[in-house]
Amino acid sequence: MMGWFGFSCLLFGVLLRPSNTQNVVPDAALNCCEGDILLLLDSSGSVSSYEFSRLLRFLSELLLPFSLGQGQVRVGLLQVGTEPHLEFGLDAHSTQPGLQGALQRTRQLQGDTNTEAALILAQGLLARTGAGDETKLPKVLVWLTDGVEPGVVDVPMAELRTAGVSVLAVSTGHGNYQVLRRVVTAPIESHLYFVDIDDISIITEDLREVIIELICAKGLRVVEVSSHSAVLQWRPVLSANTGFYEVHYNSMLPGGGEGQPSGGASSGVQYHRRTLPGDASWIKLSGLQPDTSYTASLTPKSNQDYLNTLSANFTTLPEVLSPAVVTVSDSGPDRVRVSWGPLQPEQVQRYQIEYGALPSGQVHMVMLHGHQNTTLLTGLEQETQYLVTISALYSTGKEKALSVKACTQEVLPALADLQLTPVGRDEVQVRWRGHEEGLRGYWLSWEMGETEIPSRPASSSLYLLPGSLSTLLTHLAPSSRVCVSPVYRTALGEGLCCTTHTQTGLTLRTQTHTHTGLPALYWT
Repeated sequence: MMGWFGFSCLLFGVLLRPSNTQNVVPDAALNCCEGDILLLLDSSGSVSSYEFSRLLRFLSELLLPFSLGQGQVRVGLLQVGTEPHLEFGLDAHSTQPGLQGALQRTRQLQGDTNTEAALILAQGLLARTGAGDETKLPKVLVWLTDGVEPGVVDVPMAELRTAGVSVLAVSTGHGNYQVLRRVVTAPIESHLYFVDIDDISIITEDLREVIIELICAKGLRVVEVSSHSAVLQWRPVLSANTGFYEVHYNSMLPGGGEGQPSGGASSGVQYHRRTLPGDASWIKLSGLQPDTSYTASLTPKSNQDYLNTLSANFTTLPEVLSPAVVTVSDSGPDRVRVSWGPLQPEQVQRYQIEYGALPSGQVHMVMLHGHQNTTLLTGLEQETQYLVTISALYSTGKEKALSVKACTQEVLPALADLQLTPVGRDEVQVRWRGHEEGLRGYWLSWEMGETEIPSRPASSSLYLLPGSLSTLLTHLAPSSRVCVSPVYRTALGEGLCCTTHTQTGLTLRTQTHTHTGLPALYWT
């Protein structure tokens, strides 16, 4: 009798464990969460449809504040039935709307409670890792069950715990307490919950707090490091009314040491201090030196509790001064566009662009504001190589320049005229007129009619020398399209096309001025 009474008191204590809702973690704390949460949901026939719907609603509220995706929190749902069913994997949803919609669409399996088979599948899901340091990320299994005949779960649960998986359990029935306490990870009082299905919402905050403790960083995270800035993130332990934060940061001396505040002038180390409100969860440190090691510390100041100082070290990236990359585009006979990067308007006052024809052409200059990184150079000579130099003038007085060579295109005059004269039923005399300057020849293409040679292609093409102004085409198809384009050193010029219409032995000519879009040169 005494043993039963002690057991009942223990269950009652677990059920009515004091809530931590007065210390609700701000949503900003979830910025520091990164890990995998696998939901193991009892979907067997012993769970009523009403209980199942309440469990899904509970999960929806539990997971709503988390940011999802790679580098944040990944959530998967595995249903327990006669055979386990993976409702969605850890990589399935990277947004809350997607996750919430998937939970709403989840349907109960019914059948037996084969938890053991589901746990074997869970081991494989939580063991899979991608590139990088995902093997070090925390992993949590949340088991939701009515407690009715869960099966032999001790061994697979032990294997999960050995693999570093934190096991939490929520029982909505009168399950075997001894089994459940054996499978969850310590501490049992915060990792095991017995609750009536109608009151399950009262543990939402407590369970979420436990998950946050398991997968959210407790230290000071350094993210978005550049050559002149870095962002510090932390999980809030204060609120706007309970205290404030002090942030200290300074560069580290060679060898990893730090200068003393009193010796800052002689050591060249500058110390910085910032004060932030208690509801802050991040700060951007600006004005840092490139390729420099820094140490930063965060001290929560509270009038209620003593809280430890967090610290982190980081190194800024080497400085990449603009212009580091220059590209040339939109090249034409008298113009080219020049672009450069990276864009650094906070550091660059203006850009100076100098350009001149090689080898000794007149040098021209253009001045641009520091927030611009492209310009169109016009009035250039055709088919000419230019040397273009972009110089960045920094507010510190520093200057950096980068030069590239850019070429304008040659002028490609269009074909002046094209005429077709009928000679026979399937023969046409083709005459044309072009511009001689820079001309390398002409390119003709036309459609063939039916011939005695089955393998003969349906169309043909021909290259003619610059002095050729006419040619005779035979075996033309009815309504054949004949095109002629001038050929220049670098490309084809705009050509003309005419269509022949054979009627009672006569060929009528229609002419259209179009780009032929002919292929590269080849002999036929």
